[in-house]
Parts: sequence; C-alpha cells; structure tokens
Amino acid sequence: MPTPRKVAMLAEIKDRMERASIAISADYRGLTVAQITELRRALRPSGMQVNIVKNTLAAMAAKEAGREEMAEIVQGPTALAIGFDDPIAPVKALTEHLRAKRLTIEIHGGWLEGKVLSRAEVESLATMPSKEQMIADVVGKLQSPLYNFAGLMQSTMRNFAGLIEARANQVEATA
Repeated sequence: MPTPRKVAMLAEIKDRMERASIAISADYRGLTVAQITELRRALRPSGMQVNIVKNTLAAMAAKEAGREEMAEIVQGPTALAIGFDDPIAPVKALTEHLRAKRLTIEIHGGWLEGKVLSRAEVESLATMPSKEQMIADVVGKLQSPLYNFAGLMQSTMRNFAGLIEARANQVEATA
C-alpha cells in the first residue's frame, strides 16, 4: 500500500516529466547538501529544477507521464534535473556551474523531446548556441542579402542620378 507521501511525490515527478523539454540524470554522491542547494539556485534562472528522486518512483512517473524512455536515464543514486523551456540554456547552466565549482558529478544521460541522450550527447548540447542565438543567426542570414540588394539598388539610382546631372551640366555648358 503506497503511503500518501509517496503518492504525492509520484504525482509531482509525473507533472514535471509531462512538462519537461529536457531531463538530465546525474549521480549526486559526494555532494554536500549545501552544494546541491547551490546547484539548485544556480539552475533555477535557466528554468531547470533539480530533485533527488527514487528510481522506482521516477520510472513509475515516466510511465504514467507517457514518457517511458525517461526511465532509462534513471540509474543508481539519481539527481534529476528537468528543464521546461529552452532545452539548451539549462544544459549550459549546468555544465558551467559544474566547471566553475569544480564539482565531479557523473552525468548518467539525458532525455530531449523523446530521445535518450548519452553523457557525450548531453555535453555536446552544452556547446550549442541557445535557441535565441540560433534564431538571431538565421534572421541575420536572411536579412543580409536583402540589405545588399537594397544597397545595390540605392547605388544604381545614385549613379543614374549623377549621370543625369552630369549630362545636364554638359548640355548647359555647351548652350
């Protein structure tokens, strides 16, 4: 018979998994409570929540949430970091915090929109530009030819106007 506390924990984990855009599983052994709290605070602005979860509860929650593949990344003592908006920013924040604080946390794997990621794939996500940066790059690349075309049209019009003025001056001088 499940206890009310475990039922509430299951519902909370299930809710987070349903809303998740990315999830990262890591081994938290060796971290103090203060370091875990600091990690949670560092990741909160990027839209990521870190929780220590029981593997059986996480597996049950993943199944109930309709995301069975999330259960694959939960192994051993697990800290589950779940991001809800941009999937790249939380991964960057996590890796930067781990690097800055020199924390040795073993990342088990990740989950990104239905796909299970290995540790190497999670680390490579951290090197990608953010969603906003990628959008800005695409827009910039689309605008560049338009600006070049507009500049060419203006220079052609300017050259044509200069030619007309020169010819008008030449006609005036001969008359």
